[in-house]
Amino acid sequence: MDLTVVDAPERSRYEVSADGRVVGFSAYHLIEEGVLALPHVEVESAFEGRGVASALVRESLDDIRARDLKVVPICPFVQDFLKRHPAYGDLVQEA
Repeated sequence: MDLTVVDAPERSRYEVSADGRVVGFSAYHLIEEGVLALPHVEVESAFEGRGVASALVRESLDDIRARDLKVVPICPFVQDFLKRHPAYGDLVQEA
């Protein structure tokens, strides 16, 4: 399965495609200058348990880091991902 993650700013989300078809997304919105809230990640049920959501979040966070932004992880999946991958902890906006 060939996965591709792209930012779709017109829809305020990162989209993951499998073999050219969008199968999931990670929504975001700007809550203050330089800070994105990540409220929701969704992947089609046929792709659950196959690492698609993790790849989506990883590549989204890599892009967010490259853009020198911070995140507020609202989505439970993103919160769990950050706990399992502490190398991304520097991206979390402190209260």
